Formats: sequence, structure tokens, C-alpha cells
Amino acid sequence: MFGRWFKRGGSNTQADGAPAGGGHLIDLRDIVKTYQSAAGSFTALKGVSLAVDAGEFVAVIGKSGSGKSTLINMVTGIDRPTSGEVIVGGTPVHRLSEGQMSVWRGRHLGIIFQFFQLLPSLTVVENVMLPMDFCNMYKPGERRERAMMLLDQVEMVDQAHKLPSAISGGQQQRVAIARALANDPPILIADEPTGNLDSKTAVAVFKLFDDLVKAGKTIVMVTHDNDLARRASRSVIVSDGEIVNQYLARALPRLSLDQLITVTRQLDRLTYEPGQPIVRQGGRADYFYIVTRGKVEVILDQPGGGELIAEVLGEGQYFGELGLLGDTERRATVRAAHDNGTVEVVALDQNEFNTLLAESEATRLDVTRVAEQRLAASAA
Repeated sequence: MFGRWFKRGGSNTQADGAPAGGGHLIDLRDIVKTYQSAAGSFTALKGVSLAVDAGEFVAVIGKSGSGKSTLINMVTGIDRPTSGEVIVGGTPVHRLSEGQMSVWRGRHLGIIFQFFQLLPSLTVVENVMLPMDFCNMYKPGERRERAMMLLDQVEMVDQAHKLPSAISGGQQQRVAIARALANDPPILIADEPTGNLDSKTAVAVFKLFDDLVKAGKTIVMVTHDNDLARRASRSVIVSDGEIVNQYLARALPRLSLDQLITVTRQLDRLTYEPGQPIVRQGGRADYFYIVTRGKVEVILDQPGGGELIAEVLGEGQYFGELGLLGDTERRATVRAAHDNGTVEVVALDQNEFNTLLAESEATRLDVTRVAEQRLAASAA
């Protein structure tokens, strides 16, 4: 739907918006944000790190006051970190002056707000042209034509010459999306873009986002709508200024938000070099593991010597549940894969694992089903 109108290029980015030298498109590193007021200090973000790659559709979810909008404001430069680094498309955004920030934001980000924020005195097409005029993008004679093309893509070209007050909220949000695309930015940032829309219109707007991702855009969207968030390529859960472990949420999707928050705080982070054992067959089972970086190999010792690689697990997959559910003895060796660099896992100890399963019947059934499938496969 959108692909033919996007032809991004530049000295420091690839066609998909990623840094020319590789790396993440958006890279937040140990972000702390503390606000000062007459009542004292308040820390909205507590050492948050987040990486988003080109072409991802990331939903940021969390309760009111969790810090999710503050997180987005770090990416857009609307707010600045107290400490930490914000790297977007290879640019250290936290180091830009206010003047540099305005120009950079206009060229590299499209921002979509909950309340649309169209200028009421400008027509629909003039609102879409505004970012091109501000950043001096495209030739003056081409701007109106491009704006009309974008309005056509969001099915609003027939409303082009009306004022925002003359169209519905859903139509205004479509215009806001067209405006965000005016300068062909690689990244779209949407802060509660469906919060003011009815459910049917919200689904239609989400479909537009989905088409944009397919056309090569990267979208980071703050939302309170968990149903819509599940349709993104991944979700980032923010709670009390911290990010809930995304791999935990992927591995155990039936946990509630409160359970995810609790378990995230209990996780131990461990790293292993290629070929290094994580658990050994016959050893005592005392931890449940989730892979957060790289791959691991599940190894079965063979009678008479030798070994069999029974399974290779990647990011978001787990192991160690068999021993914890059974006789507390490891049934296989698990090691960091030889050809995949340093492997990172998070681990939950036996008592915390058992408590988790006792509190979430759905998760207990899911984990038990996976364990039974693995037992059947090893016996085959």
C-alpha cells in the first residue's frame, strides 16, 4: 500500500534507516530520568536499556504512570535523560542542541499523538505539507503533490481541503499519520494513537501501521490496549520505571502483568562463552533458564560414548523445566552454541519457579506440556 512513496537515503543510514555501520536503529543505554519538584525528586526511568532494529513494530505497554511515555520522549528528544545514552540511527540524540534537535527530529522521526495535534487554521493538505515546509524537504512545487499522494494512501484525499474541525476523530488520526510520513522518516513514534478512537477505528489505524511496517518503516507505539499490542512484532512492558524482561514475556505469555513484573525482579542474568556448559546431564536441577541472547545446544550423552544434539534453542526459549518438574536431576547437558558468540540467559531458582507455577495455572499447564513433548522426543 505504501511502499512506492518511500525512497529514503542519506549519508549515515541505509535504505531501511539502520545505521550504515550496523547496530540497532534505536539504542537506549542505561537511561535514568529524574524529575525535580518542590515535593522532592522522582525517578521516572531507572537504568532502562532498549534496542529496536529496523523494520520492527514495537508496542510499549504499561500502567498509567509506569514511565512508558517518558521512555518514548527519550527517543524523540522531547525529554532528555539525566544519565545514559540515546542513539538513534547512529546519532547521539542526547548530545544535540535544541536547534539541532528540531532539525534532526523533523527529518528522521514521524510523531503521531493521541490528540492528533493538527493545526486548526490549516486545511488537511496544508497540515500534511507543514513538516516539508519546516525542514525544507522536497521542492516547493512538489510538496502539495506529495501531500495529496500521502492523503490518498490513508484514504483521506477527498477531505484534503477541509479544516480538521470538519472531519471525525478517526479521520484526523489518518491525517496525522500522513503528516508523520511527510518527510519519509525511517521511524514512526506513536503515543497512544488509538486512545481517542472507537474500537473499529482503532483497528483500522492499526492496519495502517501494519502496512507501513511491511513497507519498511520502524514503529514504536505506546498503547494501553493489550489486544492491539499483541499484534505488534513484540511488546515492551514498562513498570515503575523499569522494563519487564521481554524474553520472559515471550517464553511465558500466559503470565499476568503483575506476575511478569515480580518474576523479572527475581531473575539472575548469566553469560557463557561458546561451548561452555550451562547445565550438565546428571547434575542437580536447581534453576529454570530462558535464553536472551544467542543459542544453546541440548546434548544427550550416548551409550558407549559420543553425544547427540537433541535440540537447539534460541532467544525467548527456555530449558531446565524437566528436572524441576521431575526428579530434580538434569536429563541433558545444555551448553552455549559454538558458533554464535557469547550466550546470555536469565535464571529463576527452584523455589521461585515452583511459586510461579502455583500462582499461574495456565503457565503450569503450558510448561508441563512442553516438558512432556521433550520427554517424548528424547525417548523416540
